[in-house]
Amino acid sequence: MANERILVVDDDRDIVRLVRGYLEKSGYFIYVAYDGTTAVHTLRREKPDLMILDLMLPDKDGYEITRFVRSDPYLAATPIIMLTARVEDTDKIVGLEIGADDYLTKPFNPRELVARVRAQFRRQLLESQAIATPIYQIGELNMDVGRREVKMGGELVDLTPTEFDLLKVLMENPGYAFTRDELIEKGLGYAYSGMGRTLDSHIKNLRRKIEANPKKPEYILTVYGIGYRLNDTI
Repeated sequence: MANERILVVDDDRDIVRLVRGYLEKSGYFIYVAYDGTTAVHTLRREKPDLMILDLMLPDKDGYEITRFVRSDPYLAATPIIMLTARVEDTDKIVGLEIGADDYLTKPFNPRELVARVRAQFRRQLLESQAIATPIYQIGELNMDVGRREVKMGGELVDLTPTEFDLLKVLMENPGYAFTRDELIEKGLGYAYSGMGRTLDSHIKNLRRKIEANPKKPEYILTVYGIGYRLNDTI
């Protein structure tokens, strides 16, 4: 059974009850909060291992709470799965840009949510068990896997855990054209239909952070009709 502690934040008590039930059956210990203020207090007091966060809350919204987590050195590495009734791509992109690791749109399948939670914890476990800590270098792009650091031209690049893992898959396989499903499964640990747009948002964020001109990328290239590959000829 799992021992990880999860904070579920949503003002819809029915959703909290549903999510809590599925997660507790999977062996997780659950904290709940129905507003942003309580969520912040719980984060500071309990330091949970993962947070499931509704975007729209009655006081502090999900964006504000995500910024708080990512700016706190004791909480910054906490995985965040964001939930929202909004379906606009711009809302998803903003959520991912400020540091959410994953994004689910309501209504959602609770089994899919559990799978994504497991994938986040599986990724952390693999990182903690890693023996070798390789360093990858492509052009001016450098990744130190052990330190979880990426540099471009010697300058540190601030990536979310999800962005780091997706880039790691690309840098481990330079020149290989990944389909969207392959990249999602290898980088995030799961694959579901409809995840392509979320992946595209992550790729857009990565390009914005590492490319000199994100509209004319030199590192992360689009392979039309297939997916993405890392340029191995730089």
